[in-house]
Amino acid sequence: MSQGDPVSQATASPADRAPSKPTANAHKNRLSAGFFRFILGRFLLIIPTVFILVTIVFFVMRATGDPISAAMGGRLTPEELQRRIHEAGYDRPLLVQYFDYLGGLLHGDLGRTLTDNQPVVSVLTRYGAATLELALLSLVVALLVGIGFGRIAARHRDRAQDAGIRLFAILCYATPVFFLGLVLKLVFSVGLGILPSSGRSSLQSEMQFSRLVSPTGLYIVDALQLGDMKVLGDVLRHAVLPALALGLLTAGVFIRLVRTNVISTFNAGYIDAARSRGVSEKRLMSKHAWRPALIPIITVMGMQIALLLAGAVLTETTFEWKGLGFMLSNYLKARDFVAVQGIVILIAIIVSVVNFIVDVISALIDPRVRY
Repeated sequence: MSQGDPVSQATASPADRAPSKPTANAHKNRLSAGFFRFILGRFLLIIPTVFILVTIVFFVMRATGDPISAAMGGRLTPEELQRRIHEAGYDRPLLVQYFDYLGGLLHGDLGRTLTDNQPVVSVLTRYGAATLELALLSLVVALLVGIGFGRIAARHRDRAQDAGIRLFAILCYATPVFFLGLVLKLVFSVGLGILPSSGRSSLQSEMQFSRLVSPTGLYIVDALQLGDMKVLGDVLRHAVLPALALGLLTAGVFIRLVRTNVISTFNAGYIDAARSRGVSEKRLMSKHAWRPALIPIITVMGMQIALLLAGAVLTETTFEWKGLGFMLSNYLKARDFVAVQGIVILIAIIVSVVNFIVDVISALIDPRVRY
């Protein structure tokens, strides 16, 4: 297995003894001064991570010239193009532009899009909720499928059920998300006609949402605000196929993680000791082997969130789910590098914060973490 495989990185065997019940002193030790230094160090790592990515994105976006020439070069006269470049300050030295951009970031100013002249921040707030909703629904699918099938595969190790589930996991992980999305649309929308093929909701539901005074952009939450079960059902029906397409991609990783770690835990000494005392296999699975196997899932959760956000670009484009991924695809086609920069920076911040939260949770629940 390759070194970069998240499954191989997170399958360390638990200690070869029965885990003791946490005491008040043990809990207090987990919240020691060393713990808070550990958390502070992880939090401070967010700053250089985002800074490095902002720098890379800024200079890569300008490798082919200034953004206005890239986006509008064929639609403006040379005089108008030069005027726009000068007004935007893109004729200044590159380092001056870079430090001005960093100054704007510190004040929450990500610039304005070149194709439709709206603040990048408004694009992020308008379409970010849609991507967040899709990512959360996909994560639910990934956890349900990954944990459920992983447990079954471990319980029936080297049998037909295990072989079938392992094959399913490989297909989930290896199938391109856009191809899986097209297959799901052909089967459930075109063939069976039971689920919508695109969009986040029907036109009637969109009109209902316009009545809300303070919509969140999360259609499930907004439907609950309306108190209309028909609207909620419509939103959920539209979300099924995109969430399946994106969630199954991550479910393949979780299946392998759960299966490998449950099997590894079953080989531990304290499991053999419990088995020798007559503890049933079902109880061994549910009480002794299951909980330690969950720790690696939490460990790789940050990486999988990044995978979900990356897959959201293709998923949202396939299902016309108007979120950040859909808009990123459109802005890339239009070569609107200012908008692309803003979206990529937001995704980088989200991934960094999620990884920080995962580090905190892992430090709290995994006794093997040292600080």
